[in-house]
Amino acid sequence: MKAATPWWDPTTHADRRPALLARNRVKSAIRRHFEAQGFTEVESTCLQVSPGNETHLHALGVWITGDDGERRRRFLHTSPEFAMKKLVAAGETKIFDFARVWRNREGGPTHATEFTMLEWYRVGSPYETLMADCADLLGLAAETVGTKHLDHRSRRCDPFLEPQRLTVAEAFARHAGIDLLATLPQDPTAEPDRDTLAALAAANGIRVDDDDGWSDVFSRILAERIEPALGDGRAVILCEYPSREAALARPCAHDPRVAERFELWACGVELANAFGELTDPVEQRRRFEVEMEAKERIYGERYPIDADFLAALTIMPATSGIAAGFDRLVMLALGAPRISDVIWTPES
Repeated sequence: MKAATPWWDPTTHADRRPALLARNRVKSAIRRHFEAQGFTEVESTCLQVSPGNETHLHALGVWITGDDGERRRRFLHTSPEFAMKKLVAAGETKIFDFARVWRNREGGPTHATEFTMLEWYRVGSPYETLMADCADLLGLAAETVGTKHLDHRSRRCDPFLEPQRLTVAEAFARHAGIDLLATLPQDPTAEPDRDTLAALAAANGIRVDDDDGWSDVFSRILAERIEPALGDGRAVILCEYPSREAALARPCAHDPRVAERFELWACGVELANAFGELTDPVEQRRRFEVEMEAKERIYGERYPIDADFLAALTIMPATSGIAAGFDRLVMLALGAPRISDVIWTPES
């Protein structure tokens, strides 16, 4: 079997270079877009005490030796979130970062172990403001590269149409025939009804294992029935996630069973994940501990909780924040089949 030509082959690089230059133009356009609104660009440190405390988030750990000779474990961050929220606590009000981030156990056409995350925060703004930001960025990316559509593997989306808003409960009813809210307790700290959700999933032909928890069943329904249907023709904002699936978001005022979290989808690809940020350190610690208990049960490991981050939450003002996959946005704007096609030096 003939080996693949490396990306650094001069002919291969010449073929890839137009897409890479387009990537640069999109980044410059986004930078100007934020700066025109009074945002400050920041640079978050990549090595962190904790890489994040979500059950299915996997990080790369490293050992460092301090000037005292002690070895300490640190992690390459999976998001600049903790560092950026500390900056918000310090007094920054509108910030963005083109951050290099790392995630383990991920691969495929839309994933890379190392990639660029565009993350931004708005103090005092409702999370609906971030929905408008997303619509702006879709159009800006398309306009910058000179296209009227976002494309990915035969799926197409108009980036100039306002994204459709769809709650997770509406999506479950529409695409899976499941009443999700019926499985959620009024008290968001109580356990959801796993057996009811499992029965509804099984009745709709979705596999359920005996040791699956509520979150496992929820994620399988989402992955098999909901996510593949999102973003054809126009982008979709999938909002009001169950509070159990929004560890860093505040509950919705109209229904504590769901939280101020949304994802942006286009052409069946997730582009962004946003929160009305939780600022209660006691509740945040409780949620992190629940997530880490589940992680230890499923994967046999857990990550430290960043106590400094929890302390910063005590003085952090009401804020909305969002993380977007910059490489994915460029990939869709250029109609590239793989994320590696738009990364300057992809993994070999």
